[in-house]
Amino acid sequence: MPSTYVTFSRNVFIPLTNICRNRCAYCGFRRGMEHPEATLLLPAEVEAILSQGARAGCTEALFTFGERPGEVPGFNAWILELGYDNIIDYHVELCKLSIRKGLLPHSNPGVMGKDELLKLKPYNASMGLMLETTAQVEAHRGCTGKHPGVRLETIENAGKLRIPFTTGILIGIGETLDDRVRSIETIARLHEKYGHIQEVIIQNFTPKHGTKMAQSPPPGINGIKKTVAMARKLLPDDVAVQVPPNLVNSGELVKCGANDLGGISPVTIDYINPEEAWPGIAQLHETVGVPLRERLPIYPGFVKEKLYSEELSPLIRKFSDSEGFRKPYL
Repeated sequence: MPSTYVTFSRNVFIPLTNICRNRCAYCGFRRGMEHPEATLLLPAEVEAILSQGARAGCTEALFTFGERPGEVPGFNAWILELGYDNIIDYHVELCKLSIRKGLLPHSNPGVMGKDELLKLKPYNASMGLMLETTAQVEAHRGCTGKHPGVRLETIENAGKLRIPFTTGILIGIGETLDDRVRSIETIARLHEKYGHIQEVIIQNFTPKHGTKMAQSPPPGINGIKKTVAMARKLLPDDVAVQVPPNLVNSGELVKCGANDLGGISPVTIDYINPEEAWPGIAQLHETVGVPLRERLPIYPGFVKEKLYSEELSPLIRKFSDSEGFRKPYL
């Protein structure tokens, strides 16, 4: 059944570094240290993005970076030059900066240990890690961090620590329909055990120039619709089904049970899919066919439960209404 409303958050996208230990066959974001586009954003660059986002009325700072870049030879020299021992310690300071600038951090650093989750927890409204698939697929060959068990351990540890969490599946990378079902069932079981999953993203693979899968066909709309409907059926009602409105016709998928559009930025591009522009929020009102409700990076149920730290409390009180959604923004 279609939702009576669809949620989204207003964010800025901060690609902290594109150095990554994995070499996924479909990824156009990763760069090696030798590449001229290899980057690590400096504090002043991050602050400029945060300031721009605050002026544009954003509430979320989405931090994304390559997984365990410190395992890539040469990267740690960059971090040491900035005065930090590792990328997580550096990232903690940038989350604190985000809070000072008035935006709630949501971090996607890749696979993390329990100690790293604990470091980031006080300074993040929510965190995330895409499961992608429970299957072993050729697209993940040689990617240490894409082993399903490793990713599930991070998601489960987030549950043990009561961290509001985002996960999801990536479809069209060599998995079967049965694999998608198993992936969603696995996520559902983790939520039933810990109650920490706030949304599950159904993201469709899109071919990227220069990657091993550049000529691979993306999943068709019918397959995406079936996957969204399946996810809505198998996931608990309090877990949102999210679809990326810049990658697929969100109106069609709302009819299948999708009820969240993720973070939409009026300021920054989608650095993972830079060729796909964000739709305007006014445009989305027409596309989805139901009312939009703006939320924070932490979902309304967790806001009402006060599942956040004292460090985040002033901002969440400032932004949230009595139901846990964002107060009207003009």
